[in-house]
Amino acid sequence: MTEIVFEGVSHDFGDERVVDDVSLVLRERRIGIVGANGSGKSTLARMVNGLVAPTVGRVLVDGLDVSRRARDVRRRVGFVFTNADNQIVMPTVREDIAFTLRRHRLEKADAAARVDAVLERFGLTDLADRPAHRLSGGQKQLLAIAAVLVARPEIVVADEPTTLLDARNARLIAAHFAGLEQQLVVVSHQLELLEDFDRVIVMEGGRVVADDVPGIALDAYRARIA
Repeated sequence: MTEIVFEGVSHDFGDERVVDDVSLVLRERRIGIVGANGSGKSTLARMVNGLVAPTVGRVLVDGLDVSRRARDVRRRVGFVFTNADNQIVMPTVREDIAFTLRRHRLEKADAAARVDAVLERFGLTDLADRPAHRLSGGQKQLLAIAAVLVARPEIVVADEPTTLLDARNARLIAAHFAGLEQQLVVVSHQLELLEDFDRVIVMEGGRVVADDVPGIALDAYRARIA
């Protein structure tokens, strides 16, 4: 299993410290991060692939310092944003998935086979030539995940991936996450999504205030917000 390490990590946004002296070793296959708005959970997640850099401390992915080896780390870590529109950059579904593979310099036939496989996996084959902006919210989020997974990352980080979806599409995303072989880190306000994960981390005021199996960690979070 892959390993993500936070070593005494803090991050300042202007004069505000949004992550404060966090040290963690993440080896479990499925890890959830919860916390109120402004707790630092999304900032922490974005440090895993260098979208945010620590002000203090360092983040390691499989021994690679993210700040120093960002390009290598991003080959290992795929990131799914809350709003899929922030990820979709090409006109059609097929083109958007294929765009991810441009930096991998694959043979044309190999790249096409990968795209076809991930289209099939996420039920997007019939939508392959449809304008991406015309998809429903759930279909867009599936496209965003497919565009990440076509690169075959070893770690997938998802920042509130079901927040903008209805209950049906949220369940569909959860089902796809359950089938992933990769290490998965999910930031979410939807606690039921994390109930069968291996570990849940609770953030408050930029610090880790609970870290345990889901039953214990989520109960601690519920108690804090009650």
